[in-house]
Amino acid sequence: MNFFEHQERAKRKTLQLVFLFALGVGSLIISLTLVIGLLMFFAEGGTGEALSQASNTPSSLPSLLSPENLQLLITLTIAVIGVIALGSLFRRAQLTKGGQAIAEAMGGRLLNTATLNSEEQRILNIVEEMALASGIPVPPVYLIEDDAINAFAAGYRPQDAVIGITRGSIQLLTRDELQGVVAHEFSHILHGDMRLNIRLISMLYGILLIGMIGRFIVRSLRYRPIARTSNKNNSVAFLMVLGLGLMIVGFAGSFFGNLIKAAVSRQREFLADASAVQYTRNPLGISGALKKIGGHVAGSSFNNPRAEEFSHMFFSQHLSNGFSDWFSTHPPLEDRIKRVEPRWTGSFTTPTHITTDDTRPLSTLTTAGFVSTPQPQNFSAQIALNQAMAGMADPTPEHLAYARRILDTIDPELLNAAHEPFSARALIYGLLMSQDKGIQEQQLDQLQKAAHPDTFKALNAYLPKLLSLAAEFRLPLVEISYPH
Repeated sequence: MNFFEHQERAKRKTLQLVFLFALGVGSLIISLTLVIGLLMFFAEGGTGEALSQASNTPSSLPSLLSPENLQLLITLTIAVIGVIALGSLFRRAQLTKGGQAIAEAMGGRLLNTATLNSEEQRILNIVEEMALASGIPVPPVYLIEDDAINAFAAGYRPQDAVIGITRGSIQLLTRDELQGVVAHEFSHILHGDMRLNIRLISMLYGILLIGMIGRFIVRSLRYRPIARTSNKNNSVAFLMVLGLGLMIVGFAGSFFGNLIKAAVSRQREFLADASAVQYTRNPLGISGALKKIGGHVAGSSFNNPRAEEFSHMFFSQHLSNGFSDWFSTHPPLEDRIKRVEPRWTGSFTTPTHITTDDTRPLSTLTTAGFVSTPQPQNFSAQIALNQAMAGMADPTPEHLAYARRILDTIDPELLNAAHEPFSARALIYGLLMSQDKGIQEQQLDQLQKAAHPDTFKALNAYLPKLLSLAAEFRLPLVEISYPH
């Protein structure tokens, strides 16, 4: 699979669709403004004025474009933009509560990083590897007690992102397949797909609000008779037509906007699949997971009433869409597998429970494409900085291999301390200790007065190892401790 070509194709189509979405919103604002402006113009007697001018001018266009009416159109444009913007901001405030809120709404349980469960430890190891290789904080992992094979990344920014994964995934997927799924979700985090989704959903809610206002107007007038009067200003009739117009424009705009949003989401799924292959250099990992979803009785459908609300975040489609594939947030499984594995024969895999203990030392695990590249000892600090910055949010197999080596060779006592919320505090204190004996004594005196006695006791136990800790292990320990 030429993953770079597939990534460029997905990004290009995403830009085209987003541009089309923005163009549609602009057209909606203009058309809605003109409709409301014309209604108000004729309701205020524009028809009579236009007829009286018919003998003097070829059309009533000059009266429609008079300075007073142009000012009215500008005011209406600002009002329509304001309604859409307020609706969008309200919806965004609801959706940007952080990944933790979404994971808990899905019934997720935060995994303790010091867990003794081998299945849970395996997924935690994989998430840590990917986070360290990407240069972002290790996200908390939430376990969903569900037999489906599915996962999601939730959160507005990498700093508040979480990874959610089902029990079925960690029980039925091999380590390589789990790594492909996690790499796919990290692609959503690193490429800002969560922000893009939230912006599109928020804008659609603002458009939908136009239709909701129109429906409210129509409902409030349905029991009021339209007066038969010679008065040109029939306010009830005007409001009824206005309400119907708002309903048509708002709901039609929301309908077509959802079509574009679904198309954008499908392209981001293709991008995440291609990125997962880039990160792991193992296309059989993610394709194996997709084939098992197709052959699994439970598939990827969550048994949760709120799953449909967050379906665009999932690794695989939550439910098949009855209204064709136009509104599907994910491409069909067959299309995704063929892009990753072009020679796929079309047969799915019936998953079985994985019994292999994959929590053994990471250096003993074999994954296709992983080659560790040792760094020379005398390269300059500036070159090292440039290499590190270039690799931020763009992990390679070498980065993943390096992360594995770090996790495999770091002192087990310190690694366990980083996984435990209480001892992680002592670990951070120790990492901040000065090598200068005089300054170190002052720091210890201050901590003895301010820190919890048990934390201070743990600090003294870890301090000798922390003071002699190699520089390459210090930042990874901080990143592993961060979620606590």
